[in-house]
Amino acid sequence: MSKLQFVWVGKLKEPFFRDACAHYTKKLGRFHKLDETILKDAPGKLPPMDKVQHEGKAIMARIKPSDMLICLDEKGKEMTSVELSKHLQRWTEDPNLTPTFVIGGPFGLADEVKNAARVKLSLSKMTLPHELARTMLLEQLYRAASILRGSPYHHV
Repeated sequence: MSKLQFVWVGKLKEPFFRDACAHYTKKLGRFHKLDETILKDAPGKLPPMDKVQHEGKAIMARIKPSDMLICLDEKGKEMTSVELSKHLQRWTEDPNLTPTFVIGGPFGLADEVKNAARVKLSLSKMTLPHELARTMLLEQLYRAASILRGSPYHHV
């Protein structure tokens, strides 16, 4: 069973996001071993760009050379669910690399993180709250894994 890692900034505050993420994490866990790291939001008194830098340093401290960094960014590559499934298959084929998905805090990701990413993925051209992006990513990864296994969850 291949492994997927997640590095998130901030806890899920709303119960409906917690429930949805738990739901898709459980489903995705049938197909992949999952490892989740939740980092604290930067201190509230910092200006937004300082928060981004602070969170960026915390993210990069968690990244290992064997991690294939995939960051979510509104300027990243958009793809269909079927395209994502093909990428997921390729990303999980190399046993020496671990696909590591990163979603920053409310002000986004530091350039240091974006520059280190092998893939910049966008869920939408619109800006999404990071809690919603986390939920959507988990659902789309579950959908991609279902597509790869021929599950009826996704109607191709």
